[in-house]
Amino acid sequence: MNKLILKIFILLRNSFLRKPIVKFLLRLHNFSYQWAGFFCLEDGVHPKHRLMNYHKFFVDNISPDDMVLDVGCGNGALTYDLAKKAKKVIGVDINKENIYFAKKKFSRDNIEYICADFRSLHSTPRGNSNITPEFNVITLSNVLEHIKDRAEFLGDLVSKYPKAKFLIRAPMINRDWLVFYKKELGIEWRADKTHYIEYTLESFREELEKAGLKIENHSIQFGETWAVVIKN
Repeated sequence: MNKLILKIFILLRNSFLRKPIVKFLLRLHNFSYQWAGFFCLEDGVHPKHRLMNYHKFFVDNISPDDMVLDVGCGNGALTYDLAKKAKKVIGVDINKENIYFAKKKFSRDNIEYICADFRSLHSTPRGNSNITPEFNVITLSNVLEHIKDRAEFLGDLVSKYPKAKFLIRAPMINRDWLVFYKKELGIEWRADKTHYIEYTLESFREELEKAGLKIENHSIQFGETWAVVIKN
């Protein structure tokens, strides 16, 4: 039976149906990737947090005296681990559901969660908070790719926090040959449809330079760049 199926597949591969079948399978790949991510959530948290262990990169690059601004903090899982080591952490996210979940599941005495665009942080009333906005570490974990005006966004961060160190995690476009093949065939190639960009190391470096930043050190993990970035 297996040999018969293989013969049929070989015939199909060598026929005019090859390209439509390839496109169908690649679209199916996108569909299954998206919904696998949805259904594999464990108590609201994606297993990639523990499997990729990328929190360690961020935590290893902060110190107990640091004031950390976690921009695009999402559900607060990373914010929580940062706060185990840092002096204070403010997690900012524009999504109300994210902030609600973070406050409910990932709260600590030295964390404050704010639902806002970071650019309105200093003009947004924050109740009785006594946390100073003098951050010396800015974390951006899979955030930049969701922003259209990235140069302006990064420039705003640099101008507001000129002495800060940036810890950035961002997706690489050259993570897999399938990305380029999908792109060649006109099929959705991004890991997430909300991405404005996925980087090469060169394009990542160039974008940082436009904002007056440079990579101090980096590593490539799981098709992403994890970088320590400082003012140029």
